[in-house]
Amino acid sequence: MKKIILLMLLFISSLLSAEIKELPWPKGETFLTFLEKYTIPQKLYFDLEKEDKELASEIMAEQRYYLYENEDGTLNQVLIPVSDEIQLHIYEENGVYKFQTLPINYKEFTETIAVPITSSVSYDIQKATGNAALTAQLKAIFSGVNFRGMQKGDFVVIKYSQRSLLGRSFGLPDIKGAMVEVAGRKYYRFKSKKDDKYYDQKGVGFTKTYFFKVPLTYKRISSHFTKKRWHPVLKRYRAHLGTDFAAPRGRKIYAAGDGRIDFIGRRGGYGKTIIINHRNGYRTLYAHQNGFRKGLKRRQNVKKGQHIGYVGSTGLSSGPHLHFGLYKNGRAVNAMKVIRKPDTKGLKGKSKATFIANTKHYIKAFEEIIADENRAKATKLDRVTYKNDLNL
Repeated sequence: MKKIILLMLLFISSLLSAEIKELPWPKGETFLTFLEKYTIPQKLYFDLEKEDKELASEIMAEQRYYLYENEDGTLNQVLIPVSDEIQLHIYEENGVYKFQTLPINYKEFTETIAVPITSSVSYDIQKATGNAALTAQLKAIFSGVNFRGMQKGDFVVIKYSQRSLLGRSFGLPDIKGAMVEVAGRKYYRFKSKKDDKYYDQKGVGFTKTYFFKVPLTYKRISSHFTKKRWHPVLKRYRAHLGTDFAAPRGRKIYAAGDGRIDFIGRRGGYGKTIIINHRNGYRTLYAHQNGFRKGLKRRQNVKKGQHIGYVGSTGLSSGPHLHFGLYKNGRAVNAMKVIRKPDTKGLKGKSKATFIANTKHYIKAFEEIIADENRAKATKLDRVTYKNDLNL
């Protein structure tokens, strides 16, 4: 642990003393082609453990990474985020390139902002916060509300958390509660900690429940989802951003939910892979397949339970199994916590009463910040930050 902390401090100090490049990961670039570009022996990759090879396949196009080159153009070190929690670190030590996985030391803040509408909700939120993703998240949780009906003088109030890395927004904002005013009429959404769903001030749910099915009949789970874990014996961080289902070669694989195929083909250490985009920001990944069902192609719609492929061990795999990945708004999540029977109960009894009582504190805070804005007749946004002490 001390060695890793020291390496991270050395990397940070190099950022301060040298020019660090922040670049988008190019489309079509793989971990191996990146190594080839910097004449780094590919043995570095092939010597990695299975979980680390799979992490190298998680690098997404346009993901921003951080590069430090030597004066002669060779690689000194690079940090490549593969999730909100973990990043790949390649660095040179005594003329030899080494690899490790490190936690991402991001900063996080929570604030409440009031944005008076002067032009459009997208323009005004972007101008006030510089965070384009915040508008997209807001519109997603207020589906059905006609934002085009907003008039000058209406307000949007949002309490949200945002991560940042090296001074830039990192990942998507997490909206805790919000109010949207349309032609003087106010709409509310609040996130419940009980189930991460959104409800209005009366406890009426507005998050459509989306359920997945296990994509095959399996013998056992050979490797569980692990976001970020310090291994006390290996003395390093490990991560496995999916669930491995052990099954015989050739067993049928089915789509876990309705969606559209976004990728079908080979994907680095994942071998033959299918990626399906679903509604509500979900995406599923099916890796190490032996082959695909005939006729499947990119942009094709599939139904939950539809046959899409066969279990195999293509790519870097120690035996036949399905590596199943589930992502929510680009963030890897534990599929086994999402694949479950529908919960039709919602908020009831004491949970609902507590939730409604807490939303009253939110609404009061929202009204106060709007009153402050109106009294000041501010021409620019004055941000007001509240403590994150409301426990919905």
